[in-house]
Amino acid sequence: MQLPLPLIKNVVLVGGGHAHALLLRAWAMKPVAGVRLTVINPSPSAPYTGMLPGFIAGHYGRDELDIDLVRLARFADARLVLGIVDTIDRDTKTIVIPGRPPIPYDICSINVGISSAMPDIDGFAEHAIAAKPLTYFADRWTSYVEAKQLAGEGDATIAVIGGGVGGCELAMAMTHRLHAVGVTTSVTVIDRSTVLGDLGDRAQTEIRQTMDTMGIKLAEHTTVTSVTAAGVETNDGPLPADLVVGAAGARPYDWLDELGLDSHEGFLTIDKTLRSTNDPSIFATGDCAHMSFAPRPKAGVFAVRQAPILTHNIQAMLTDSTLKAFEPQQDYLKLISLGERSAAADKFKRFMQGKQLWRLKDKIDRDFMDKLGELPEMQIDPPPKKSATGLREVLADEPPLCGGCGAKVGVDVLQGPLGALPSSTRTDVVRLPGDDAALLLMGDTKQVITTDQLRTFTADPFRMARISTLHALGDIWAMGADPQAVLVTVTLPQLGHALQGEWLGEIMAGTTAALEATNAEIVGGHTSMGAELSVGYSITGLVNGSAITLAGGTAGQRLVLTRPIGSGLLLAGEMQRRARGQDIAALLNVLETPQGDAAAVLAAGGATAMTDVTGFGLAGHLFGMLRESNVAAELELDNIALFDGALDLARSGLRSHLHASNASAIPLTQTGADPRATVLFDPQTAGGFLAAVPAAAADDIVTELVALGHVSSVIGTLVDGAPEVRVR
Repeated sequence: MQLPLPLIKNVVLVGGGHAHALLLRAWAMKPVAGVRLTVINPSPSAPYTGMLPGFIAGHYGRDELDIDLVRLARFADARLVLGIVDTIDRDTKTIVIPGRPPIPYDICSINVGISSAMPDIDGFAEHAIAAKPLTYFADRWTSYVEAKQLAGEGDATIAVIGGGVGGCELAMAMTHRLHAVGVTTSVTVIDRSTVLGDLGDRAQTEIRQTMDTMGIKLAEHTTVTSVTAAGVETNDGPLPADLVVGAAGARPYDWLDELGLDSHEGFLTIDKTLRSTNDPSIFATGDCAHMSFAPRPKAGVFAVRQAPILTHNIQAMLTDSTLKAFEPQQDYLKLISLGERSAAADKFKRFMQGKQLWRLKDKIDRDFMDKLGELPEMQIDPPPKKSATGLREVLADEPPLCGGCGAKVGVDVLQGPLGALPSSTRTDVVRLPGDDAALLLMGDTKQVITTDQLRTFTADPFRMARISTLHALGDIWAMGADPQAVLVTVTLPQLGHALQGEWLGEIMAGTTAALEATNAEIVGGHTSMGAELSVGYSITGLVNGSAITLAGGTAGQRLVLTRPIGSGLLLAGEMQRRARGQDIAALLNVLETPQGDAAAVLAAGGATAMTDVTGFGLAGHLFGMLRESNVAAELELDNIALFDGALDLARSGLRSHLHASNASAIPLTQTGADPRATVLFDPQTAGGFLAAVPAAAADDIVTELVALGHVSSVIGTLVDGAPEVRVR
């Protein structure tokens, strides 16, 4: 069997702008072998500028505005790193992001857009919102509209600083949206020169007339001197406003000017190949770049048109092929939203407007988003023609192999081999039935030992290691032990020599970061090469007093859960490009949160039985507790938190690879048909703790856990009876 080809080069895309989004799609169709592709962006999605006015006006939902970078990265087999770039070290060819190891590059491309923040205006940062970056403005606008609707009375007073096309579009969109929800508006567009001065005479006249009809005021030849909580101060006096929006011009991000690259007014200077004029290993596209060979105004259309050239030239550099030149058009069609479902068009100083132009703009925008959102289905290679009888049927019945705990072997398979193990003859080793750890006795010292290993579930080795470490620590914490020593076992995918060191560096950094909240130390480990990345840990912990096992539950105790469930569904959905990127980002943030403090609260609160919820799902791990404690449990579905997006995936029919095995092994009775019950069998990675605590202490324990940041609740009760999970 041929292993995957080794990765030997790093290509890093800084920013999730339009050009990079299109590059990811194109790369997925025709990748370059041997290349590790990385995307760095602050958030898991990137808003599409063309649809922002329509979103502000209420014609599009928030999800329709966003390009899902998580799905695109999975489609392109790329790593997505969620973070903000601090700088690029061109001497070491690394990209610095706070809180993680530097990211090496052979080729880097920058597509980070611009900001419309105005730091030179006193009070802007405290009292105003920039229209760009779009993500923050879109979220602020949503909150503003909701607050006005809830208030039920009073006017919306808005000042837009900047009278270009973008500022006027926003003013009309905001006015339309607020009128549609019954809010009276007073909107003023402020410009130090003439509003819409870049358009032809007729376009200016017609659009100004539209704004006048909508009641939008214009303050031309007016300079804003400061922004306060009450509005804006200008050279003509104060202008009251409860929302101030900055939309004047384009401002490059400060860190770009510190890279030592050629620039023009802070924008990176590029040549016809889209490379920096003084560093050919760095490309720049979109609004953050200055085309020295053919200067053009800042407009998203150029980033879209640059994308095919960018893709070709990066791949050409990787394969020693000929680069192409980008030839920008002299002018471009400006489709301007007029608030309602109507638009204006201006090109070469010619003007048109009407509802048919809105339909044209809507089609162009939706086609662009569909191209990036409606990706081809995953194709699973069929078995060879010469295959053992029954292989096709097995493949048809088995869901795709998941990452994390979803890739583990089912309990039905484990029972036979593990049950056949010989009985322990050692007096210093205590096997704990059902527990994932053993107790070692050395005089008065009690030591817990466990091991765990996970198949890759993210293309980011740093996050993979950090979450995997916390996942393995769960067995130690669940028994009331303090982590002590850690052995690391790593299987790397096929990598070139340099990348082997890079990946191991990220894995050890992630492991170290996860151990910061403990006193545990890394004492050694083992590495090997294989078909894909997997990370495992053998960990010891010291117990002061009695270990908390599965066997200590008694009838009448309440069950506390410290984390939502549904991670298996989300990780499976992400691998199949069916999960929302926002949900995956939120999930990973939770999974890389340490839970040692939660285990300590449960132990101090009197927990007599505890386990971490992992591969066997909530139902499976609860049943292990019931079996060893010889009691039954009644669960309250309404009290069991689910990760965002998990229930939608369950309703769609998606199941993790381990789900069927878990469901077949657990005695469960259910009152009624509730789809949430299916998530009880979902395998969890780095799941929460499930603990049996005294009924009188349960509510106080949950209050303390929530105060520490853990999404916790009382989910049920232990009752007399044969071991069984009852759901209501």
